[in-house]
Amino acid sequence: MSQCEKDETKEEKSCCSHINTSQIDRAKEKKNLINRLNRIEGQIRGVKGMIEKDTYCDDVLNQLAAVQAALNGVGKLILENHMKTCVIERIEKGEYEVVDELLKTMNKLIK
Repeated sequence: MSQCEKDETKEEKSCCSHINTSQIDRAKEKKNLINRLNRIEGQIRGVKGMIEKDTYCDDVLNQLAAVQAALNGVGKLILENHMKTCVIERIEKGEYEVVDELLKTMNKLIK
């Protein structure tokens, strides 16, 4: 279990929410991510509708590419925040295994 998961289990919050960010900044980041995910959810419903209407395959594929790009954007934002907070904190504590954990996560993201 990662340190983030341990912190989340203990405190019922994200590991990244307690480090070097004001509550206002964290709330803005969270709102931004939720708004992005809501738009992605709408895009996915749109793709589903396109398939139900037998839309030309190339058009569906282009929309899927847009959805994937939007998901990648959300992932990048979360990864950036994680690296700037949790990862730095753990390295400063001498918990260098966080680098291997981060590399595994990044490999999953870029598949």
